[in-house]
Amino acid sequence: MKVLVAVKRVVDYNVKIRVKADETGVELANVKMSMNP
Repeated sequence: MKVLVAVKRVVDYNVKIRVKADETGVELANVKMSMNP
């Protein structure tokens, strides 16, 4: 039996996200990440 589990790194739910200065996305530098199963 083979099982495939997809896991994605996302910003931790306790962290307040910051928008980049040019408003093209979310700033990910120095942000705590967690696993989203």
